[in-house]
Amino acid sequence: MRIYDITVPLGPSTHIWDNEPSPAFHADLSLSAGDFANVTSIAMGAHSGTHTDAPSHFVADGATIDQLPAETLVGPAVVVEHAGSNHITAEDLEALGVDGRCERVLFKTSNGRLWDAPTFREDFIALAPSASARLIELGVRLVGIDYLSIEPYEAGEACPVHRELMASGVVILEGADLREVPPGEYLLVCAPIKLVGTEGAPTRAFLIADR
Repeated sequence: MRIYDITVPLGPSTHIWDNEPSPAFHADLSLSAGDFANVTSIAMGAHSGTHTDAPSHFVADGATIDQLPAETLVGPAVVVEHAGSNHITAEDLEALGVDGRCERVLFKTSNGRLWDAPTFREDFIALAPSASARLIELGVRLVGIDYLSIEPYEAGEACPVHRELMASGVVILEGADLREVPPGEYLLVCAPIKLVGTEGAPTRAFLIADR
């Protein structure tokens, strides 16, 4: 069995969406200062680093993070590699063999190189609206991407991909690090922090092969 940890390390230098504040850690107590233990406070956005979007992110009555069923977050998944430089379309899905046989699909792209950039990049690859519509038709329950949004940056506040997927109850995993993961079939463990009533949460995610 091989386990791939596809979680981006989360800290002050982690890529954060656009100009949002970076995660901040504060030592409330410190052994080096003579305290009896190390105790840390954390301040960060719900969409920091590797994170999960619940439908309530864009749907008023959509499920929140704490309401997501475990059977959606854990189960068979397929990693497909999009080698193109354009956003992923419905035609690309067909070429990649995404046919609905697996309900969880993670897209590996050239976005992996962006994790080595010093700051957030806008030129990442995401899903075109035709791809999100096709994934819904295929019955996909969870979709993931290897940078900070499933939505093209240029979509702005319209966010048609997010809105369409979430209106259909599809869960989104963003910011996955798939650089070391070969395309293929896996068991996905997607474990967002169970924050009550929120639309998103930082996530520890694993892909398990050769079970």
